[in-house]
Amino acid sequence: MSFTVNGERHEWDAQPTVDALVRGLGLPDRGVAVAVDGAVVPRGRWDTVVPPDAVIEVVTAVQGG
Repeated sequence: MSFTVNGERHEWDAQPTVDALVRGLGLPDRGVAVAVDGAVVPRGRWDTVVPPDAVIEVVTAVQGG
């Protein structure tokens, strides 16, 4: 299965959930926003399965001033 994360194509053997995807990419599970095909997925719904050929955007919060 393939999908695009932040403009980069990825191949996975199985259809991951949003949570498995975030963890599999080594991203933190806090301070992160995820959108799948343009729709933001709230943290409480990260058990949502990522559809094939999805376009995923992951944004990490950065502290600054």
